[in-house]
Amino acid sequence: MIVNKDKKYLRAVNIINNAEASPIPLLDENYKVFSTLTAILKHLLTEDEINFIFAFKRKTSQTMEQLKISSELSEEQIFEKVNNLTKKSVIFNQPNRHGVMVYKLLSFVRIFENSFMKDVEPSDYVEKLAVLFAQVFGELTDFYQEHYDFISNMIRNTPPITRIFPILENRQSEKDIEIILNEELEVPEEKILHLKNIEEIIEKFDDVAVGNCYCRHHKEFLDDPCKLNAPLKSCFTFGKTARFTSEQGFAKLVSKDEALKILKETEEYGLVHKSFHNNFDINKDIMAICNCCKCCCVISGENLIIPHVDTTNYLAKINYDLCKGIGMCVEKCINEAIQLNDEKKAVVSKENCIGCGVCASFCPEGAISLLEGSRNVAVLPRRRDKDPIIIT
Repeated sequence: MIVNKDKKYLRAVNIINNAEASPIPLLDENYKVFSTLTAILKHLLTEDEINFIFAFKRKTSQTMEQLKISSELSEEQIFEKVNNLTKKSVIFNQPNRHGVMVYKLLSFVRIFENSFMKDVEPSDYVEKLAVLFAQVFGELTDFYQEHYDFISNMIRNTPPITRIFPILENRQSEKDIEIILNEELEVPEEKILHLKNIEEIIEKFDDVAVGNCYCRHHKEFLDDPCKLNAPLKSCFTFGKTARFTSEQGFAKLVSKDEALKILKETEEYGLVHKSFHNNFDINKDIMAICNCCKCCCVISGENLIIPHVDTTNYLAKINYDLCKGIGMCVEKCINEAIQLNDEKKAVVSKENCIGCGVCASFCPEGAISLLEGSRNVAVLPRRRDKDPIIIT
């Protein structure tokens, strides 16, 4: 029997961390993250709520009848616990396809996302939570840097967790960006959905919700606002996830027309459209679309915290006859995949380009097209002890 309070919280850290795929690496040598995640749970949850978390230690998704057995609580007691924990984004409650309510334990990733997706007034409570998550991100960054070679090699061999939806219109000319079939790459029969399909995606779902970009909102509480001043209301959830986020006040249901208008506005700021799927599996239903900037997003650009793999169907291609070396593409690229060479011509790194189309959209000369072909791209933070890679 666990009697020590600190041990209870530490055990709960492991249960919550492993509630979904892609858990935070909690190795013995990464003890700082253990400590900070424990501090987050102590900040968020009562000891009584922690005791209820133990009911999910063997099965992270349960019906009411299953929870009665695993928690040894009455239905009334379970409802009380669940109502409190859904508001804190620790438990997801939505019916399954048979109409039976299922209670699913969420990971620290979801706790972070929904805590800062919602509108919250500045307070000591929220600011402390923001600082604690920033501390986790800093400790993870240090951990990844200390084990850079091992983690980089491991990440390259993991399945992708996000899909890229490219922008397909040049802002200057208002013409479609040229798409060229990349004959060197095998194009699957079922191609990745790109921007012109977003309308179909939104039409597919009865429920669409929009909330704050949790990355940008989190940075605001750290007095480090988005350098692009990009729209805050730009994080989309769909289907049962939209119903959950709206019911709990994390997001607001919007019409399909409103959703498309917001998506179009994010393109004006050069944000990258990334889709997320159930349990971080791109073969499962889409549950969210993020619109990422390079200065705030925890999975992109300068603020990259979480190494991962993106899947894309495009690769930027430069027309050197048209390229004037203006450098807009270099400035806008979220993944440092473009540089200007000695001849002041843009050069693309195939290894780093995620095919988002932002460079092609902003190029005033229309010098960038997109090569079509399915690719996976490992998105890794820059190594601190090495100079930036020079693209040749």
